[in-house]
Amino acid sequence: MKLQELFNMQEELDRFIQSNQEINEDVFRKKGLALLVELAELANETRCFKFWSTKGPSERSVILEEYVDSIHFLLSLGIEKDLNSLEIWPDPVAGKDLTELFLLTQKAIQEFLENYSMTNFMEIWSCYGGLALALEFTYDEVLEAYIQKNKTNYDRQRNGY
Repeated sequence: MKLQELFNMQEELDRFIQSNQEINEDVFRKKGLALLVELAELANETRCFKFWSTKGPSERSVILEEYVDSIHFLLSLGIEKDLNSLEIWPDPVAGKDLTELFLLTQKAIQEFLENYSMTNFMEIWSCYGGLALALEFTYDEVLEAYIQKNKTNYDRQRNGY
């Protein structure tokens, strides 16, 4: 997937939010925490770690929406650190079950927050690619869901979210 379209859309949304909310502080760490929270919400919807429960995962559409919520913050973090030159989604992490992928992704995010670099940024994208693969999301589905959620985020800002 070519990422430039997503970076451009996210940059416009970020500017709109910063203007609308009159944000004048550095929000990099807050966005990092938001990404970790969204990752946890995604894991919760998959229920992959809930060995004590027989209830299955949430509907696919709910899981996809949580997934793209994360992508919004991942893009935004890259923009904050001028890493939005990444053009192609890096090869996904493969051969891991969902629980391991979530743990690996959390670790990659933490490493990026402590030492932001293109290498660490790409590692997060690889992890998210692995999650997409494991969840059987196509890049087209991710793109379509991102675009829809982006519109929702604008609507929320306009309506005092």
